[in-house]
Amino acid sequence: MATYKKDSLLGSDQSFTVNEEAKRYTLRDNGFTETKNGSFQYERVLSTHAMDKKAPKLKITISKEIDELKISAVTPNGLKKIDLYKSQDLQKEREFAENILLNLIEGKVLSKV
Repeated sequence: MATYKKDSLLGSDQSFTVNEEAKRYTLRDNGFTETKNGSFQYERVLSTHAMDKKAPKLKITISKEIDELKISAVTPNGLKKIDLYKSQDLQKEREFAENILLNLIEGKVLSKV
């Protein structure tokens, strides 16, 4: 998956970059897991019920150099990107994703552009 200096959710006007203070331990403390190739991945179901099989997921990938990222909301099986801002039916999921991103900003993982 290609990473970028700044990225945003599909349909959103807010862009994010990796916070320059972010370190490996910062990412792990905030729920990221290290992949085999050294990058960091965060995946969260956008529902208050963790086992909800129909809720979309928020996926964030940060490069192993901790300078680039990829943010996307995907279908429950993770195969297709979805636009959380397209429909009012996804308002709860959109708010959930925005709160996660806000928490990552407060945790000095991401910065708003």
